[in-house]
Amino acid sequence: MPELHQSIAQHYHDRTKYDPQTLATKTHQIDWAKQPVPFKEYKIGTNIDLKPYLEQPSATIKNNPQSQWWSRLSQLLFHSYGLTARMPSMGSAVYLRSAPSAGGLYPAELYIVSRGTPLLPPGLYNYQCRTHSLVYYWESDVWPSLQAATFWHPSLENTQLAIITTGIFYRSAWRYEDRAYRRILLDTGHLLGNIQLAANISDYRSHLIAGFVDEAINDLLYIDPENEGATAIITLADLLDVRQNLPLKPAALPSTTETTYPFIPDGQLLKYFHKNTQIAPTTNVNWNLLQVEPTVGLSDKYNFPFCDKISTKTKPINWGENLSELSNTIYKRRSTRAYSGENLTFAELKALLDFTYQPQNYIDQNLDPHPDYLDLNLIETFIAVSGVEGLDSGCYYYAPNAQELRQIRFKNFRRELHFLCLGQELGRDAAVVLFHTADLKTAIAKYGDRVYRYLHLDAGILGQRLNLAAIRMNLGVSGIGGFFDDQVNEVLGIPIDEAVLYITTLGRPR
Repeated sequence: MPELHQSIAQHYHDRTKYDPQTLATKTHQIDWAKQPVPFKEYKIGTNIDLKPYLEQPSATIKNNPQSQWWSRLSQLLFHSYGLTARMPSMGSAVYLRSAPSAGGLYPAELYIVSRGTPLLPPGLYNYQCRTHSLVYYWESDVWPSLQAATFWHPSLENTQLAIITTGIFYRSAWRYEDRAYRRILLDTGHLLGNIQLAANISDYRSHLIAGFVDEAINDLLYIDPENEGATAIITLADLLDVRQNLPLKPAALPSTTETTYPFIPDGQLLKYFHKNTQIAPTTNVNWNLLQVEPTVGLSDKYNFPFCDKISTKTKPINWGENLSELSNTIYKRRSTRAYSGENLTFAELKALLDFTYQPQNYIDQNLDPHPDYLDLNLIETFIAVSGVEGLDSGCYYYAPNAQELRQIRFKNFRRELHFLCLGQELGRDAAVVLFHTADLKTAIAKYGDRVYRYLHLDAGILGQRLNLAAIRMNLGVSGIGGFFDDQVNEVLGIPIDEAVLYITTLGRPR
């Protein structure tokens, strides 16, 4: 039975932990005959081919306003979630996308909502990444319904386009069972990180909304809530239209905290948890009274007297003229399968951290200095250093406001990291293993059970920025969503209250 008064978010997290004593006894067998197809198909609707707008010469686009508009939308969607490679696999093919996904399962779907523009009539569109096209499957003015479902969020007042992401549960649960919800949210965070950066390339500013009435959004999209659920909304403000240049607004709203719930059988926990982190339509919200919280206080946590404090301030990564290298990096991004075990330089580690956590340093390159998160104050970063020239091996806390590393453990953890990452050599051979964590009880007290979504979405956004920074620097990178949860805290000396959300490995590819 669930622990008395334990919230459903804490219960879900505890119950989906991997433990070395029990993982080997699990008998889940993957049924390859039932492997889900990672693409959604529509039998009705109008197809809009976006490929020609990737191929047109830039001069032609600049001289044609219609082509320019389509090109920007085409580039935005391609850099966010487009197909970037075709890999053979077990007699068939796996299609890789610009955003990484655990196991290549791609549970996230991407929809466009149009308020009605001269070129994109009002209604609903699904992005078909396999053909780089849009399916116009609902021809109606749905914008007022979108506004109502978000409690009239200010970012929807003057904009014309919005993206909605959803998760199709079975695509990940087929392999990862109930723990798949973590991966669905992390994968969606990767996608959100790409959307934010792709918007910069295409002259948009993305506004993230994760506080919405789930039931209303699911109804708006005509999706089956038993199999698919909305995860985030991204409003696209057109930077070429001064009326759409919007101020920062909060993205998160609290939900209830559920402490009374029945026994939930294995295999049903994922859907139960998602459903019970929804926001009720009767919630009273005035966005204008809510403020975007500055990320303060982070630099003072784990500020022990004995800590060595090492500055990470550095020169920003150069993303090329008109962000051309960012575009190329998104296209080239791949998850590393093996590391050589060679060291990184401290300069390389500093550059990785700078791009991930210091967006204000990139305003001169026309990157958004304030990309949206749900609440970065809740996320902590710990770094296990195994091979960085000029830096002692050990576990460090990263203080983003102070821009410094604080060493809290003095040891080389390669062998332990191999164990913690379920025996994956990526953990052992990486030069750096970075952990995103959160004090789950404190987070739940602030936002209710829905905060579990927020934490993993934010961790995924950070993880994607690390991905792209590493690829730009010709380094290897791979995210890990499967690990021995409690043992991470024990081995690295991370406080037990810090729930481990995500692991990113970094090193030199083999």
